[in-house]
Amino acid sequence: MHLLPDVAGGGRLIALRSRDFRLLLAGQVVSLTGTQMQQVAVVWQLYLLTGSPLALGMLGFFRVAPIVVFALGGGVLADAFDRRKLMLVTQSALALVSLALAALSHAQRTSPPAIYGLAFVAGAATAFDNPARQALVPRLVDARQLPNALSLYVTVFQVATIAGPALGGLLLATTGPTLIYLVDVLSYGVVIGALLAMQHRHTGRGGASISPRAVAEVMRFLRRAPIIWSTMLLDFVATFFAGSLLLLPIFADQLLHVGPRGLGLLYAAQPFGAALTGAALSTMRALRRQGAAMLWSVAVYGASIALFGLSPWFWVSFLLLAVSGAADMVSAVIRNIVRQTLTPDELRGRISSVAMTFFMGGPQLGEVEAGAVARLFGARVSVASGGVLCVLAAAAAAVLVPQLRRYEA
Repeated sequence: MHLLPDVAGGGRLIALRSRDFRLLLAGQVVSLTGTQMQQVAVVWQLYLLTGSPLALGMLGFFRVAPIVVFALGGGVLADAFDRRKLMLVTQSALALVSLALAALSHAQRTSPPAIYGLAFVAGAATAFDNPARQALVPRLVDARQLPNALSLYVTVFQVATIAGPALGGLLLATTGPTLIYLVDVLSYGVVIGALLAMQHRHTGRGGASISPRAVAEVMRFLRRAPIIWSTMLLDFVATFFAGSLLLLPIFADQLLHVGPRGLGLLYAAQPFGAALTGAALSTMRALRRQGAAMLWSVAVYGASIALFGLSPWFWVSFLLLAVSGAADMVSAVIRNIVRQTLTPDELRGRISSVAMTFFMGGPQLGEVEAGAVARLFGARVSVASGGVLCVLAAAAAAVLVPQLRRYEA
């Protein structure tokens, strides 16, 4: 693929020159690591309580339902208020959710309804947190630093999702879930401290009003931006079909026979591949043929998920998940760069909220679909068929949206 020339005077890892961006990046890697540990513990507890793939899939529904309901409202708030202060509120709410999980676990009162209810609360907080966080990043760096900042941010997320599941699986096997939830509470304290330490105290304040007009404005913009909405739609469709990783406890327990430690490694496999790829992308110049690169990455993602569903060997399964993570990383970086560079700052919160509905709604709703298919036909059929449909979705997008296929930076 062709590469763009270096930005004059830019250098590599240029975004790290911003102190506030470094603070946000450091806080997020700790917080996201804790969140990933928490998710491993929640899924394992729910699996032990129910033993049902459909019950695991329903967790995805309770996570995504509040995001669908509140996401656009969260984007409007992110464009109307100080994004840093909004994050202080949402991160505090998420910490309280983990504290409640810890209390239930310690008292041995954890139940599926409690897990679903707290997942709903966390999803509602995320609906407001994610648009504020994504819209805040471009305010912490200048225009020439933005592509590198976005690449680093996605890479840090993947690094956290390597460490989190691995540590979560280890603690789950040795101490149980209560300590994991308490660690997650402390991790939110780190990102709150980073937000409080920022030098630009009022950075990120948007100028949008809280009104139906603010919603209509973002819809008009998206109609004029086929590259943005087509990348969102492709991400949703692909992850809906291939978003079946909530079935990993079944693979770890019944199919690969590796227990909770192996489960942690399986959860870490995708971020492991993604982090290696992200590190490479962070030191490279930007891809020029971004549309074609995204389509190919989605196809590779689907193919590797399909093969994972059929693999009877643990380390082959780990490798296939790592390949899928690498492919997903390429797609995620391209989507973020395209969206953030083509969106005016006054619309970034609302566009990020729409994007969140797609990139979180696809895998979470896909987990419901995967759980239902697994109940009828088994986990292997569910995962393998979803991967094949993901490949077909990439092929359909290449044919039906030629602007995406031909898009170049």
